[in-house]
Amino acid sequence: MSIIKLPINYQGSEGEKMLYTLFDSGASFSCINADYLDSLEKPVKLFKPKEIETASEGHYVKITHRVTLDFNVNDLTLSDEFLVVPNLSEEAILGVATLQKWRIKLDFEHDTVIIDPKIAKFILKDLK
Repeated sequence: MSIIKLPINYQGSEGEKMLYTLFDSGASFSCINADYLDSLEKPVKLFKPKEIETASEGHYVKITHRVTLDFNVNDLTLSDEFLVVPNLSEEAILGVATLQKWRIKLDFEHDTVIIDPKIAKFILKDLK
């Protein structure tokens, strides 16, 4: 497991906010701290709550809501679903599902994030 922490701009239907975000290759899902949603997006209640295991072995947290947010990485606007985690120790976490979806690579030597050029071209073409 390795992580990079960077400030990332998030946008939702209620506005935008800069959050310090962990790019975490050990987290399965992307998550956001419930305390930072007020000016971003209204959470959507899950039909069935989920329990996910935390980094502390044997410790689970109950998830009852999610949100869909846009976020900017390397001047590209990406989008994904984030589980709303009560008392999350971080402002936001980008997990493996999001990293794989957008072909995001982590350069730990330089603490940077690399987007696959094929994805960047696809996104740029869509924006024109």
